[in-house]
Amino acid sequence: MFTISASTLRRVLWLDAASGLGMGLSHLVLAEPLSGWTGIPAAWLQVAALVVFGAASLAAWLASRAEPPAGGVKLLAAGNFAWVGASLWLAFGAGLPLTALGLGWVLAQALMVLVMAELEWAGALRAQGLVMA
Repeated sequence: MFTISASTLRRVLWLDAASGLGMGLSHLVLAEPLSGWTGIPAAWLQVAALVVFGAASLAAWLASRAEPPAGGVKLLAAGNFAWVGASLWLAFGAGLPLTALGLGWVLAQALMVLVMAELEWAGALRAQGLVMA
């Protein structure tokens, strides 16, 4: 088990918010071309953008707190872990004709989200005092 400081947690949360905003905007604005490049239906990309905007908003709100509340950070981390699971299903179980670029994109963003979720979870545990810093 590792721990991270409150300031590092806030940086991770800002990264989560900024990357979510960027991904969400790209999925909304470029849904049709992204669909062709990745094999993911445009409607799925647009729905994913809305989900990501919600998570990014929560991440930004949490990051704006001097001491992000542990419960909110755990909620965000749990959502991120669920996103990773959904990404793996999309990559290997949804039966979509993903292109090589699409498969690479889904797995790369899932890995990034997994890293952020792990860091957020560690930060939430530290904030709760469940581990020694």
